[in-house]
Amino acid sequence: MDYQTLFNRTIAELKPSGIRRFFDIANEMEEVISLSIGEPDFSTPFHIREKGIESLEKGKTWYTPNAGLIALREAISGYVQRHYGMQYDPKTEVLVTVGGSEGIDLCMRTLLNEGDEVLVPEPSFVCYMPLAKMAGATAVPIVTRAEDEFRLTAQALKAAITPKTKLLVLPFPNNPTGAIMRRQHLEEIAEVLRGTDILVLSDEIYGDLTYGGEAHVSFASLPDMQERTVYVSGFSKSFAMTGWRLGYVCAPAPLTQMMTKLHQYALMCAPTTAQHAAIEAMNNGDEDVDMMRADYDSRRRFIVRELRDMGLDCFEPEGAFYVFPSVAVTGLTSEEFCHRLLLEKHVAVVPGNAFGDCGEGFVRISYCYSIRHITEAMRRMREFVQECREKRS
Repeated sequence: MDYQTLFNRTIAELKPSGIRRFFDIANEMEEVISLSIGEPDFSTPFHIREKGIESLEKGKTWYTPNAGLIALREAISGYVQRHYGMQYDPKTEVLVTVGGSEGIDLCMRTLLNEGDEVLVPEPSFVCYMPLAKMAGATAVPIVTRAEDEFRLTAQALKAAITPKTKLLVLPFPNNPTGAIMRRQHLEEIAEVLRGTDILVLSDEIYGDLTYGGEAHVSFASLPDMQERTVYVSGFSKSFAMTGWRLGYVCAPAPLTQMMTKLHQYALMCAPTTAQHAAIEAMNNGDEDVDMMRADYDSRRRFIVRELRDMGLDCFEPEGAFYVFPSVAVTGLTSEEFCHRLLLEKHVAVVPGNAFGDCGEGFVRISYCYSIRHITEAMRRMREFVQECREKRS
């Protein structure tokens, strides 16, 4: 049987994730230090795990409502109000999803039609372009640059808008660059959107992981922006709950109603045990987030200093847990750098072009690993960069 003739053409044409490709190679090698995956090295805080265990012990293993446990939706509503000043009705404007990724997929499949355009600032996470394509739309990249601290500028947004523009993705704090958008930058974006019908998918999964003196500002908290914004977040990064597979969407009721309809046919509901644990995270997890953020911050400052000291130009990230240094001084492409670093020094990082063509010349390094692993990885990388530079001279 010729399976190639049976596949959905859109799915068949999608490229595999560039992140997973290097992770899979590294996984088959011995003594590899992998800084390739954005998974916290912390365990889920015990009091959160305890609530999940308790729910199992009490036999709370049934389906929940499609939108999620009302106690969790209330906790989410309280959390975003407490941290970001946004008010959402837990009964009609909050949807619990299977990870933040499902929330992104639901948003796109609910809103997009064939011929619509989706604006995606790049470099950015690998899922936006494929999900837009699977929804029948055209994804249009907007290049962000190191000289602009990888922010989306109002000028670049204006230039990209056409009559077909339906949705803008705002992926900040950003994976892979660690870039953030301060209030003034978001207000400039909001001003461009006023008077249009363009909707915004604001992926703020790293919103709790920002560094420096200013707190994260959610795009939906700006005047008049909540009505056009689908706010997506989750528990994987801030609460070290990757394997629990839980996220959420906050949006105006007509949008959550349509997303819930799709969610109920595709997945029914998010995992029940994870939902019970997440209630505890939302209500009593602030101190855990503060502790992990402080630890990430020390790793961030260490790794930026190390990369610059070995001669790599490195933008200082202020969010998430990634750095995105330029490897141009080595004379290698992103792919060549990562491939040789893995084979010769047994260190795995991700080529920048996995996050869009404009990521060429950069690599993504995750610092959500122990300082011991990061220190040894930097030592090996320093050797590699020096060897590359000596060969060029």
